[in-house]
Amino acid sequence: MQTTLLAQITAYKERKEIIGDYAHCSGFYDWFCKDTSLEAKSKTLMNKVIKLMESGKININAAEAYVFFKNNCPMSGPLYDSFAICDKEGEVILWATPKSGHTGKAEINFFQGDRKGQEIEAENFRELLLLL
Repeated sequence: MQTTLLAQITAYKERKEIIGDYAHCSGFYDWFCKDTSLEAKSKTLMNKVIKLMESGKININAAEAYVFFKNNCPMSGPLYDSFAICDKEGEVILWATPKSGHTGKAEINFFQGDRKGQEIEAENFRELLLLL
């Protein structure tokens, strides 16, 4: 199994370190931006992951999940970053982006659990957390 989300969050909070299977590329599974951009992008995304997990508005066992990042390249629109929180089998629990290259909005989509099928969109990530 991947390094757990709990361990990933702890390492980031304690040492500002990104750990896990994709640690060698700052937690990114796939990217279309410059390699030198990944570290700063991972810090921004990990802070969002922590805010989401600490919001108390989602039901994910951080000891049984992990997170990875992706820099997306839509057919039309700018590059944008997202993260996926997955279960230990690698199935996506939720996917989120602070700013979609398609809509320009913050988005979250749930693929498992009590919110399966729910999609939420907001002007920014802070608003998105309030709508959860």
